[in-house]
Amino acid sequence: MKIVIDNKIPFIRERMEACSSSGGEEKTEVVYADPAVFSRELVKDADALVVRTRTTCDSRLLEESGVKLVVTATIGTDHIDLPWCAANGIEVRNAAGCNAPGVAQYVWSSLLRLGFDISGHRLGLVGYGHVGSIVAEWGRRMGAEVLVCDPPREIEGMTDNDYRPLRDILENCDAVTLHTPLTRDGHFPTFHMIGETELGMMRQGAVLVNSSRGPVVDNEAWAEWLANGKGKAVVDVWEGEPEINRRLLSLSSVATPHIAGYSFEGKQRATRMALEALEECLGLKIPKEGLCGDYLSPHDLDADSASEITASYDPFSDDRKLRDNPSDFEKLRSDYAYRHEPFIFKN
Repeated sequence: MKIVIDNKIPFIRERMEACSSSGGEEKTEVVYADPAVFSRELVKDADALVVRTRTTCDSRLLEESGVKLVVTATIGTDHIDLPWCAANGIEVRNAAGCNAPGVAQYVWSSLLRLGFDISGHRLGLVGYGHVGSIVAEWGRRMGAEVLVCDPPREIEGMTDNDYRPLRDILENCDAVTLHTPLTRDGHFPTFHMIGETELGMMRQGAVLVNSSRGPVVDNEAWAEWLANGKGKAVVDVWEGEPEINRRLLSLSSVATPHIAGYSFEGKQRATRMALEALEECLGLKIPKEGLCGDYLSPHDLDADSASEITASYDPFSDDRKLRDNPSDFEKLRSDYAYRHEPFIFKN
């Protein structure tokens, strides 16, 4: 059995070296590779891949290979051609929700540092999945009014929110944060979901946060909106990464290199979930002791927690590094010193 693993995935190498098959007889070959060198030649005789968002898994990589399992140590799967994999008998697993608390930390620390008033401002949230639900929970428990837009959940009858149309969110909120996957088809495509028209609906001075996927917002239109003094931007994800829109960078209030979810605990969760997928699908036994467990809602999160969130992470430190060296986008991401989430030790 051969498994090819992105060498940038943390906490995994020593555990894979200690893995064994359930029967204890089959030898497992593990190859670690930089995502830049993933190729058809590299994966042709592999049984499984463990990747991140920098590896596009589609027919160009996987056709005529022996791969039967693709595991991504990320929440998102837009780098994987899911229909093609399904049609070709390749199972896909992701690490759903692994970094959600880290993203919530990023969003709330950014908003609070930009002057969001918990008691007086209204937050609009687009996308109420693993990440969005935690962002909303923290806001509500601190005392903020949070409005939610999520048409797929609304249609499916999920009644845990009074769902609002996107226009309502944009027109009536002091800050809007995006937590959707990147989709280009279906009933609710999110590619350029926020463009010139939608930006024009937002309140004067409102803050738009994107920590989901870069192309969810038209970056050119966003930069123009900022240049006209319409509002503020918190940008963690960009169209065309690692080549980013320098005008948008210069005009943003907070600009970071796709690290919103880069918490120590989130990375440990992602690796644990990837290992669990390998165990379940390939019959392996892999030591996972010491890896962070699932997120637990903090018992004592309330209005006084705002200062704890801002103290736990300063996004402007990452902002300065990107502004100083925007061409180092990928290096800043790869060499990132994982921060700790707030509340993690309180349960």
